[in-house]
Amino acid sequence: MFFTKFVEHTGEITLFFIKTLIATFKRFPKLKHILKYMEDIGVNAALLIILTGFFTGGVLVVETYPTFHKFNAEYLMGALVSLSLARELSPVLVALLVTARSGSAIAANIGTMRITEQIDALEVMAVNPYSYLVSPRLIAAVVMVPALTVLSYVSGVIGGYFTSVYIYGINEYMYWEKLKDFTELKDIFGGLYKAAVFGAVLTIVTSYFGYITKGGAEGVGRSTTTAVVVASVLILILDYFLTALIY
Repeated sequence: MFFTKFVEHTGEITLFFIKTLIATFKRFPKLKHILKYMEDIGVNAALLIILTGFFTGGVLVVETYPTFHKFNAEYLMGALVSLSLARELSPVLVALLVTARSGSAIAANIGTMRITEQIDALEVMAVNPYSYLVSPRLIAAVVMVPALTVLSYVSGVIGGYFTSVYIYGINEYMYWEKLKDFTELKDIFGGLYKAAVFGAVLTIVTSYFGYITKGGAEGVGRSTTTAVVVASVLILILDYFLTALIY
């Protein structure tokens, strides 16, 4: 039963994504709609991302300093923070936070439109629901999730710097020099590629579960929960394969 549902939903989500792509190229969404969702997904989440990024960088130092200290390798702390954030932590944490914050809102919004027959009304008026509801969100997420990842990386590096230099007394010059020596452009761009994929995945999955909502207000809650859980698990699974592919 589970396997049958899994295959069914996988196929339907794939078709949903293809229909969204076709609708996007056939009739590009209005710029004002894209900007609206960019503000919601990106700008309004900026403070949350800065805070989580800053303390993530700090926690990395707190957790790894004792081990590095045993081998007199404290000077590599900047490289550790930079590589960990750029390759893994920033893209994944940002994607999960955006899924929890904006993804749940997308699923609830589209789900409410489905049960109140607003989507049916769009179709009656010859408005493509994929082009109107999903495309602008997809474009906004693909742009803003990588942008938030950069923000998370920068704030995380600063958080690691403050913890390293002002709490553990690590040499300030060595922190920045080793960060620059070990961090390459492919590390940064690899993380951004992953973030763009995560942005597309979380938008498509949450939009899909909102789109197929049934069962009134209770159904909206169920769809929203399912959308967030499935999108989060997919992000973590995809992270493994993308990491193996890119690095």
